[in-house]
Amino acid sequence: MKTKQQKQQDIEFLREEFQQSPHAMLVQFKGIKVADDERLRREMREADLYYRVVKNTLALRAAKGTPVEVLQDDFTGSTAVALSKDDPVTLAKVLSKWAKESAAFAFKAGIVEGRVIKPADLEALSNMPSKEELISKMMFLINSGAQRLAVVTAGVARNLTIVIDQVRAQRESQ
Repeated sequence: MKTKQQKQQDIEFLREEFQQSPHAMLVQFKGIKVADDERLRREMREADLYYRVVKNTLALRAAKGTPVEVLQDDFTGSTAVALSKDDPVTLAKVLSKWAKESAAFAFKAGIVEGRVIKPADLEALSNMPSKEELISKMMFLINSGAQRLAVVTAGVARNLTIVIDQVRAQRESQ
């Protein structure tokens, strides 16, 4: 059993996590196997995401004054909190995958950039390209424009060289 001081430390730790993470998802995990839970936690860590099973009363206290406070009605039953500091799409993809694989794992509600999302929204969010994919596409578009410009400018120089060479050849033949 935790002491009052340990509970207060847990609340402060959670509050700090809630403040730093604009993207939060609440999930139900009732009946999930230990091996599956460990695999989920490993996947979350590898994706630079935070996942923690919480006691609802402590989480509600920690949520006060944070963006997560709007989800207070969803802190019921067995609850785990999944947080992301910068990529809600990856968070949604991981959770959506787990919800499809395991009946014991279900999405309750979430918050993305201050907007509350419900289970139906999670699927739409998980189908979006991730931050890395979007950056990659933008870099490709920027790079392709630069490549085209380089080809065009090289073509002008090449054509100028050909014209000068033809003029020189014409003068030599006269």
